[in-house]
Amino acid sequence: MTIRSLELRARAVVEGFWSGIHRSPYHGFSVEFTEYRQYTPGDDPRYLDWRVFARSDRYFIKKYEDETNLRMHLLVDQSRSMEYGSTGYTKGVYAGTLAATLAYFLHLQGDAVGLLTFDEQVRDYLPARHRVGHLRHLMLALERPAAGRATDLEAPLERITSLIRKRGLVALISDFLAPLDRLERNLIALTAGGHEVAVFHIVDPAELNLGIDAPSLFEDVESTRRLYIDPAAARAGYVKKFNAHCDALRASCRKLGVGYQLLSSGQPLEIALFEFLQQRMRKGRQFRRTRGNGNGGRS
Repeated sequence: MTIRSLELRARAVVEGFWSGIHRSPYHGFSVEFTEYRQYTPGDDPRYLDWRVFARSDRYFIKKYEDETNLRMHLLVDQSRSMEYGSTGYTKGVYAGTLAATLAYFLHLQGDAVGLLTFDEQVRDYLPARHRVGHLRHLMLALERPAAGRATDLEAPLERITSLIRKRGLVALISDFLAPLDRLERNLIALTAGGHEVAVFHIVDPAELNLGIDAPSLFEDVESTRRLYIDPAAARAGYVKKFNAHCDALRASCRKLGVGYQLLSSGQPLEIALFEFLQQRMRKGRQFRRTRGNGNGGRS
């Protein structure tokens, strides 16, 4: 997070992620085996099937099918509440780095990535593409500082639902410090259109338990309302309301089959990337099992 360039920061996360995977027992965890092909010099010998060799005296490689040709749209909250940070950087910087990491990772896979940024209104929109220069434009949009005074979760979801025609993956990245009453309706519209949806709930470590010691004057960065608060007296009520808000968001996502990740901005982003890919792999397996039972999804 100390790297100034967003693109270099995203590259460092992805390279660190792949380095960790290659040192772990999870080789091939994000892909599915499809068929064999004959070994050619330069192929990775880890994927040689020695049982086939024992039977045929010929070398064959297990061929895997990546999650390719994916169309992903990143919806990133750039409202003023994302400018809070107790870790040396803000939630907005962390969210932007997460979005850049996902974009960089999928770009390397040959997938198309788009971006929509928002606060109380939709700001930048870049359609999902995979072409020279597109990733750079996306990074520049993510580097823009937060400007809006409020957070409107409804407008970006309605906009993206109206814009995208082909099925794809929509990732909503926000601190969700906004009313949730209409969020579920908009998520239903996306999932009904056949889109896969992933929610990344970004919080600062201090927000989890009101991690402030001394009584202080607080100012809401979006409404500019000021309140004098004694954290010792307010902590129990705050934690109860904060947890209820998170639980309501998590429950809505679970009901709709939407992936949900609560991410503290102190967490390494490699963890977020790993869990995201694990979730996608599990969903892919569930889809293949449903499709393969020959009953149109009925068991």
